[in-house]
Amino acid sequence: MPPMKFELVTIFPDFFRGPLDYGIVRRAREAGLIEIAVHDLRVFTADRHKTVDDRPFGGGEGMVMMPGPIFECVESLGMAPREQRMSKTEVRETVILLSPQGRLFNQGMARQLAQMERIVLLCGRYEGVDERVAADLADQEVSIGDYVLSGGELAAAIIVDAATRLIPGALGNEASAHQESFTEAQKAAKEGPDSTCSSGGLLDYPHYTRPAEFRGLGVPEVLMGGNHEQIRRWRRQEALRKTWRNRPDLLEKQPLSAEDKKFLAGLAREKDFKF
Repeated sequence: MPPMKFELVTIFPDFFRGPLDYGIVRRAREAGLIEIAVHDLRVFTADRHKTVDDRPFGGGEGMVMMPGPIFECVESLGMAPREQRMSKTEVRETVILLSPQGRLFNQGMARQLAQMERIVLLCGRYEGVDERVAADLADQEVSIGDYVLSGGELAAAIIVDAATRLIPGALGNEASAHQESFTEAQKAAKEGPDSTCSSGGLLDYPHYTRPAEFRGLGVPEVLMGGNHEQIRRWRRQEALRKTWRNRPDLLEKQPLSAEDKKFLAGLAREKDFKF
């Protein structure tokens, strides 16, 4: 199987010399699972100043990235036109514009991207990017959160990392990808996770390691007893507790068992919170 290829389009190519040279991404590159190419957008400019931005029509504060260099850069990569990419039954390559106006990036999107053969990430800057890039070149706009960054480089690094770790072989233990927060709630409604599996789409349950006592702080006894059913139940309930406290919105998206609902009702009574 050929490696997945990430194409990063940016005006700051040196930015990626650090974030993508460590950990799982580095190991995946060395193992030939992924390739990363960084493209300097200024190479595709037409003037001696290597200008990539201009003032927007209609006025307004700040500068906007021009469409010309971005289109030329993507076209130089040999990508099929947008209409052809979007019309294929099985999409294997995509162009993504990183933008605060985009769809919110999540684990489901990371899983979809992990199935791709080629991903082009356009890193925006300044006050934004000419709308023709979003409307006629990119397949989708993606945002990593409801906040504004100086540019799309950090977002691109996050997406590369999140997608890479879901590629078969990228993790030393493939089961690890199924044991993390935001993993789909597989069998959670019926059984909940077992003693070693995921929190079923909730935030992760608490983890403890040696020493068993640290500065007067101990490990919950249930984790020391070896009863896998009790451990499963404890971890499920602690995942529910953490999710209810920090991200209650996630509870609305998960199938909950009768046992889950009973536990949450108890939390609601304790905190005067109606679930």
